[in-house]
Amino acid sequence: MPPWRTLLTPPATGAENMALDEALMERARETGEWVLRIYAWSSPTLSLGRNQTALGRYDLDEIRRRKYDVVRRPTGGRAILHHREITYSVTAPAAHAGDLRESYERINALLMHGLRSLGVGAQVAAPAARAAAPGIAPCFDAPSAGELMLGGRKLAGSAQWRADDALLQHGSILLEDDQSDLAALTTGAHRDIPAPATLREAMGRVPSSSEVAAALEMSVRALEDLHVTPLAVDDALRARAVALVVRYLDEGWTWRR
Repeated sequence: MPPWRTLLTPPATGAENMALDEALMERARETGEWVLRIYAWSSPTLSLGRNQTALGRYDLDEIRRRKYDVVRRPTGGRAILHHREITYSVTAPAAHAGDLRESYERINALLMHGLRSLGVGAQVAAPAARAAAPGIAPCFDAPSAGELMLGGRKLAGSAQWRADDALLQHGSILLEDDQSDLAALTTGAHRDIPAPATLREAMGRVPSSSEVAAALEMSVRALEDLHVTPLAVDDALRARAVALVVRYLDEGWTWRR
């Protein structure tokens, strides 16, 4: 079994979070290690999928009025508002991860095991007739195949990117429902966004990032690596992230399409 590490990082900006995830992906190519990272965002942040059409479809004045950050993810999928939620990422060498379906199933098993230890009985969404296009509809509008649901509603949205023999999968697990706010950020006619499932609803309280991180680390220990150890952001990893953050600060990348 490949070695695993866990990393819990403090809240950061959208650009800093995406840069660190990509830096961890680069690290996976060199070390062969899998890393499960748990993190949050220093301010409410609208994240756009890598291939999502966003140019001209969002009300930039309203985004600025609300003091929301905006970042485009390296992964695909649709828009998410990161605010009262917990984000996870998994980085790994692709050679030992199987195909896209296999790696999704493997990571989902960890998520479900951890959530169930918190009393949350999440299930995997069944395949739909066709995948959702990366348009303006938000990520939590409807579950895609392989994403986690609770009571028929989406609880966690995930996306994966592979490049140069490494993968990055990250996703958002909702503590509370802020996704309805996305309708007010778009141009044109607004429509209601279905209420997703939340950990507050499932648990009757809002767990801390450290509590969720501990539950997921226990899952890694139980399902993947009995000897999983914490990872620190050392100078080398920090330098990689600093070099990559420029892309995620570039409005040419954020609004490229």
